[in-house]
Amino acid sequence: MNKNILKRIANAEIGTNSEKEGGLDQSLLSRRHSSPVVTNVGRALSQLGEDSIVTLDPNKIDRSPFQDRFESDAETDSELELLKASIAAEGQKVPVLVRPHPSKEGRYQSAYGYRRLAAIKALAEEKHSTKTFKIRAFVRELTDRQLIEEQSIENGVREGLTWIEQAMWARQLKNAGFSQRAICPILGLSEAAVSHLFRVTSTIPEDVIYAIGRAKSVGRPKWTSLAENMKETTRLTIIRHLIQTEKFKSSDSLTRFAMVTAITKSTNLREADDELIEARNFSVGKSLYGRMKSTSNGVVMTIPKQQSAFANWLADRMPMLVREFRENPRS
Repeated sequence: MNKNILKRIANAEIGTNSEKEGGLDQSLLSRRHSSPVVTNVGRALSQLGEDSIVTLDPNKIDRSPFQDRFESDAETDSELELLKASIAAEGQKVPVLVRPHPSKEGRYQSAYGYRRLAAIKALAEEKHSTKTFKIRAFVRELTDRQLIEEQSIENGVREGLTWIEQAMWARQLKNAGFSQRAICPILGLSEAAVSHLFRVTSTIPEDVIYAIGRAKSVGRPKWTSLAENMKETTRLTIIRHLIQTEKFKSSDSLTRFAMVTAITKSTNLREADDELIEARNFSVGKSLYGRMKSTSNGVVMTIPKQQSAFANWLADRMPMLVREFRENPRS
């Protein structure tokens, strides 16, 4: 399509002389029933003629300081592999947008195109690769606010963000000074929907949300229900204990969400806390001599009644074991 035609479409869509609110076009705020995808694409197309494409060393581009995506999981790793294969076979079709780094000369920060950047960096780092990879990019001077706006444009035209990632992105927009009214067209959501996002992120602590992860198939109803059930302080204490366990950390995001949900629905909090205790058994053959449990309050060792002789033997030798440990401590 001719670039001038695209620019006319974009200008017709967003209005070249529209008023601004919070750094956003007033026309975007007033057209509640227009498609946010069309609006954002139109706005992006209007700038095509203003930028020229350059090639940059991908290792000189840092990620945006504003994170709209959680850390990678198995699913995003798989998507990255597919993107790597596509770029390796056909090249980079769509340029990324970067700005000169505000504090590091000769470096840049990405505004959008993070997955393309990650794929090209991964290709460049592969040991068997003999090809020098460069990345095609638009370079534009952007303030932090403009960087967030440009990053949000890409959010509007892709479906990669999960509900909770979108909620945390809305929280970052709010912290950056955007009003709730201004956030609505960025996310393509109504004010009621944005209010639901904030209701969850204001109730569930950030460390718990990031520990759970992307939870791709978990939407607003389940996150809202979890937030309602987490208002009890005691449950939050148990949940914070849960997210530190190896079982939780080694599980996928959906399982982690289910584990946290189970704690919030438990009718017996003492039993729920006991289930989180990580135990280490000391046995010889089929004979159990003791069990050591790591809890939120410390480490507890239990010796079965039938092993009372072992308990007495251990108690007699405990001072010697303590001295041995102090002389040769191990972490």
